[in-house]
Amino acid sequence: MKKLILLFLAVQTSVLANTNTWYQPGSYPDWNHPNTFGHEIKGAPNYYKFESNLGKDNDVLDEFKNNDTTGIISYLLFEDNKIVIDEVDMPPKIINGMLPSNSMGKSLVSYVTGHAICLGYISSVDEVMDWDLLDNTLYEDQILIDILNMRAGDQRYIGDYTRPSNDNMWKASGENLNMTSLETIAESNLQGTKKGNRVYNYSALTTHVLMNYVIYKAGDNWERLLHKVFNEKAKVKNSVYFEKTRKGEGYSIRYSFYADRYDYLRIAKAIMDDWNSDGCVGNYLRTIHDRRIAKNKRFKEALGVHSYTKTYGGQFHFDVYGMQDTIIGLDGFAGQQILINVNDERIVVINSKYKNYDWEEIVYEKI
Repeated sequence: MKKLILLFLAVQTSVLANTNTWYQPGSYPDWNHPNTFGHEIKGAPNYYKFESNLGKDNDVLDEFKNNDTTGIISYLLFEDNKIVIDEVDMPPKIINGMLPSNSMGKSLVSYVTGHAICLGYISSVDEVMDWDLLDNTLYEDQILIDILNMRAGDQRYIGDYTRPSNDNMWKASGENLNMTSLETIAESNLQGTKKGNRVYNYSALTTHVLMNYVIYKAGDNWERLLHKVFNEKAKVKNSVYFEKTRKGEGYSIRYSFYADRYDYLRIAKAIMDDWNSDGCVGNYLRTIHDRRIAKNKRFKEALGVHSYTKTYGGQFHFDVYGMQDTIIGLDGFAGQQILINVNDERIVVINSKYKNYDWEEIVYEKI
């Protein structure tokens, strides 16, 4: 997650290759409330109200009984247009129920991008990214779909598949650029970089570029765009937040997102409803699914939807091993998971402190 040039966030997700633990049992993450460093989108007065038909599931209950070890703090299962399992054990350090998305937020950036296309701020997924901030960098004149699909040709510098050599600028720098503005990274770290072959290379900087390109293209309508997605479409109840960068020059927003547990479900339902509609955003979601690419065959362990899927498209994980249904997967560090079965209209949402829960049993088998 650091790199001279873009190392930046690249490796955040590669943790899944080696371990399924985030914070060790007995410790807690830094549950910063996003008010200080967050870009707020206020909740909707006519927020979506869930119906419930609650039951108990012994597999899920077992994970909560041992959650000092498993790390799970929230579990929601939605099917038949109702919440049918709702279990929670929230750590006292969490303020107002605000839970970090970690890399699930990458998929939310894509969802915002789809709305930006549908509102005319961006022409299509095949738009050439003509932005002077990216001049003389490997991202100059890239096609949007390649950024969405994490195939920007940046593997020499960043990401899960960075070459383990002296060319890996992550090894050459101890600086963490995770919270640094894109303007500073582009002008200081990226100058003179050249793109290589287009292969799947999962990184966080790629989403950082995508997010801020959408901000650039939306211009003065950026607030309107976010309001459209989260207030009008998802109808969240409480404020939600994208995290702002804290270092460097210029205005910049990261993909890291904060919401409460039910608002994550509201957003997931909006994605599912869009997919199953004939509207513009549904067409966008189906397009990125059609244009998805094969992942490098590195993971086959059932540790999470990041590691147990064959393909990647538009910042979402697709093609879960052993499943015929179309599953839209969102995956975040430390076990944050949203899986959406668009065929059976079923959703699982999990938030966790660290990822020692049995993903196969309470996610894979339920979705």
